[in-house]
Amino acid sequence: MAESGLIIVDKPAEWTSHDVVAKMRRIAGTRRVGHAGTLDPMATGVLVIGVEKATRLLGHLMLTEKVYETTIRLGVTTNTDDAEGEVTATSSAAGVSEAEIRKGVEALTGQIMQIPPQVSAIKVNGQRAYKKARAGEEVELKARPVTVREFDVQEIRAEGDVVDVDAVVTCSSGTYIRALARDLGAALGVGGHLTRLRRTRVGPYDLGLAKSVEQLAEECVVLPIGEAVAAAFPRRDVTAEEARVIGHGGRLPAADLGAGPIGVFGPDGELLALVEEHGPVAKPLAVFTG
Repeated sequence: MAESGLIIVDKPAEWTSHDVVAKMRRIAGTRRVGHAGTLDPMATGVLVIGVEKATRLLGHLMLTEKVYETTIRLGVTTNTDDAEGEVTATSSAAGVSEAEIRKGVEALTGQIMQIPPQVSAIKVNGQRAYKKARAGEEVELKARPVTVREFDVQEIRAEGDVVDVDAVVTCSSGTYIRALARDLGAALGVGGHLTRLRRTRVGPYDLGLAKSVEQLAEECVVLPIGEAVAAAFPRRDVTAEEARVIGHGGRLPAADLGAGPIGVFGPDGELLALVEEHGPVAKPLAVFTG
């Protein structure tokens, strides 16, 4: 059996997240492989892959904070809000000042309401929005609360009628960087879309841990499941008796470590479970023993 743990992949451009999963199944020698948080084909960077028991961590890792390096092009609108779509409008951004751009970015920082892109994986009446949009349907998506903790403009480059804005975005799960590009362009009255997207961090896992697909084909580097959990979540070490209880799916007294997830480790340092605290008790989210 393949080792249970995480593989941190530096996803190449033009690959879908599913392409990476298919490749990692062959490299890791198991079908039990999944990923935490889809990256669009044009995007590169950190894609967290779970192998064997670690696939049960992925839903929880999707909820962690993410960091992106991005370039937003002002003056051009596309039907996908990124460079992969068709241009639907152009408007000269030559007259947009740096002060206006920074003011627009500031308005998109913090807790905001964001309408996902038409071409997104959100389900509308049981069908993915992107399927409806590509069939020519106008999809009505509701605004959702997201948190953009940092939206740092690194460089602004004007060339003819377009302006490119390089930025680093630190945001909550569920934030669409394409939608930030769209909304910045709309606020400035010139339209905008994403031309570059590189994810540099998912939770505690950053590019420093990431390997290319080619590197992983030569040596499959797996972050052991215990190390992966200890890096991402608060840690709780328990007694042998508590380990027996949690190993059978039982509840433990809460340890005031926050709502969770919390990694529970036995006396020998082995990962036993993920739990979440509800009032006086800690309930298992996933048990890894056996």
